[in-house]
Amino acid sequence: MQDWMQDVPRAMMESKRRLRRDIDDLPGRFAAVGADVLAQVEEVREAATRGRAVPELAFAQIAAAAVDDGARALIRRRGCVVIRDVFDDAEVTAWNAEIGEYITRNDYLERSRDKAGMDRYFSNLVSGRPQIFGLYWSRPQVLARQHANMARTKAFLNGLWDNKSEGGVVFDPNRDLSYADRLRRREPGDQSFGLSPHVDGGSVERWCDPSFHQVYKEVLFGDPQAYNPFRARGRTLTHEIPSPAVCSAFRTFQGWTALTPQGPGDGTLKLMPIANAIPWILLRALQDDVPEDDLCGAQPGRALSVNARWHELLMAAEVSIPPMQPGDTVWWHTDVCHSVEELHRGAGYSNVIYIGAAPWCEKNARYAQRQAQAFLSGSSAPDFAAEDYETDFAGRATEADLTDLGARQMGLKPW
Repeated sequence: MQDWMQDVPRAMMESKRRLRRDIDDLPGRFAAVGADVLAQVEEVREAATRGRAVPELAFAQIAAAAVDDGARALIRRRGCVVIRDVFDDAEVTAWNAEIGEYITRNDYLERSRDKAGMDRYFSNLVSGRPQIFGLYWSRPQVLARQHANMARTKAFLNGLWDNKSEGGVVFDPNRDLSYADRLRRREPGDQSFGLSPHVDGGSVERWCDPSFHQVYKEVLFGDPQAYNPFRARGRTLTHEIPSPAVCSAFRTFQGWTALTPQGPGDGTLKLMPIANAIPWILLRALQDDVPEDDLCGAQPGRALSVNARWHELLMAAEVSIPPMQPGDTVWWHTDVCHSVEELHRGAGYSNVIYIGAAPWCEKNARYAQRQAQAFLSGSSAPDFAAEDYETDFAGRATEADLTDLGARQMGLKPW
């Protein structure tokens, strides 16, 4: 833990004063960045009228190395993509059924009542039947993460980044950590799981910690127009406040795989598909109308909030993702703002496995060692609340379920 994290409120004010003093022409810089964001908001809104705000690819294009430069450029601009048919429908449908049996056989619903409130990320949700399940090691989750098609997909996504830095290569795009995350099983009519707009991977740290200043060097101290959200420089060296609501690994993209059909209105994901919106968010908090002790609502140990009071301009770009079928995946850049629809108005369950892209680097290798021990014991993954439901669950995945690739991704075998 960094020294400033011992007194976060003080660090927030001191960092804000320093940045206001040291950033050249802060008002002009903010105005220029705002003009660029406004243009992209209008672009997204126009594309949304045609159902094309979120780029789409077929996995077959990736497998055939047939994704053209125009498609890559659009993904980099929007910071997100839907990739269709990564998995076979029948395989995914079987996974969905097995997960349901796993939950029922091990009496998860009853056990979860005894640990209510441990998961700080979702602590504001209405009590009742869970929609996010603190499960990491069911066989379908492990099989999906280590699937060859998933590895191919993540290598493509990692390859969209500039992974070079002054010190050499930041990460290997073709090797990936099997970053364990949870499940969503959202039932029709649910209105307890709406998530307000946010960005994961750190909140006040972005202003307070020098490691983040290196990531956003152009935004704060250079030419903001030169900022590249897909430049990996500094990304694996950041320091996050330890919290069960903050990812301590490096993910190029967050993502999930659909287990059931779902679309707009089904309590699904919403995105603000502007990859380089974070410069505007950072500079917004430094403007004169924001109180000295406030970073536009950012709270330590939580996701970075985006809200109507401070970020109305950006929120105008919020769109629901397009309809998804079993085996389809959706991915969004680590700095892209996202949310979840408040109400599930659909007729069927809206189920997903959360799977992100976490390329191999020193930071992720260290995390993999901690995660491997959690896998072997059935404990919750290190970045999450220590609910530890699965330590005695019947049917939990074991080393015997890992392929050679899966064992390497889990850090149990050398690459």
